[in-house]
Amino acid sequence: MTVWTELVGQPDAVATLQTAAQAAADIAEGRPVATGAMTHAWLFTGPPGSGRSVAARAFAAALQCERPDDLGCGECAQCRTVSARTHPDVRSVVPEGLSISVTEMRAVVGLAARRPALGRWQVVVIEDADRLTEQASNALLKAVEEPPSRTVFLLCAPSLHPDDVSVTIRSRCRLVPLRTPPADAVAGVLERDGIDPGTAAWAAAAGQGHVGRSRRLARDEDARARRAEVLAIPASLTSLQACLEAADHLVSAAEAEAAALSAELDGTETESLQVAMGAGGTGKGAAASLRGAAGALKELERRQKSRTTRAQRDALDRALVDLAAFYRDVLLFQAGADIAPAHPDLADDVVSVARRISSPSALRRLDAILACREALELNVKPRIAVEAMTASLQLPASAQPR
Repeated sequence: MTVWTELVGQPDAVATLQTAAQAAADIAEGRPVATGAMTHAWLFTGPPGSGRSVAARAFAAALQCERPDDLGCGECAQCRTVSARTHPDVRSVVPEGLSISVTEMRAVVGLAARRPALGRWQVVVIEDADRLTEQASNALLKAVEEPPSRTVFLLCAPSLHPDDVSVTIRSRCRLVPLRTPPADAVAGVLERDGIDPGTAAWAAAAGQGHVGRSRRLARDEDARARRAEVLAIPASLTSLQACLEAADHLVSAAEAEAAALSAELDGTETESLQVAMGAGGTGKGAAASLRGAAGALKELERRQKSRTTRAQRDALDRALVDLAAFYRDVLLFQAGADIAPAHPDLADDVVSVARRISSPSALRRLDAILACREALELNVKPRIAVEAMTASLQLPASAQPR
């Protein structure tokens, strides 16, 4: 199985990247190459779940691959170490918190300027380039404008909107647009993972083209239970009290999920830092080290808090995506469209809601969900944003659609 296998439903992108990887191998060997086939900076864009980071990592492996006739073979030592994230010449920037700081970016850019130690290229993969702060973007821009001869930057972002990637950086990158993979392609991946065809087809539809989410739904009973709770909300919003209770449930569930993640990671990180700073030691040196550890512990706590906030927002966003797909299914039913619904197992609730609201009203509810997502990105308090949204989703008292 090659590194391209995991890049689901993206044949055009795979062809482009394979051509570039071959050109990169020719450059490394001093052979002539076609102009424009390979460049030092790439930007992968596409909706969540389309495989932006998967594509970037597959390309990184192909750039280092040892087999010239099968670049990205997935079997050689270079491909395996890139896939395992242990290759010394492939660095990943994956923000745990809300943003990527200028300090982190300067450190990565400095390391990327070195000559490759094991592979042919130094590769920097920035999996969420839309989270670069302005100062971090400027630090990256300087490196992209004057890159070392053997360094490649691979950036991933949701879109080409200026809020995602600055125009100056974008203009210096080659674009690789990705699309939402079709459900049958996602189902095929799940079946290769050993999931039975029926469950794979259901999870692929419910995951809405997001391979990772489809995997979680197919394998994790808790993920299925959380989805069912979220999708029970639209048909239950018969009063303002019900709307406020639904908002409280959504926010509380997201907080609990984030807290569980934090509890799993924070204690280990804090203990490791304390040991590194001399906790448990004796003597004057150990005492001095512990006194100096206060600043490091405070910075770790700040990063942990930021990670928890991001985890809460990500959990809420997954719920909002499911809700948006529910109202899409309502519109499909009202239009009599012959298109597969995102939530076929919720057909009864979809029909119930569709018969109580009009199509323009369903569209207004979709707008309310999208407005909530935008408000969360703008740091509006989650409870306020979600309560405003659920109030907009309240069903009319009359049984007549409006």
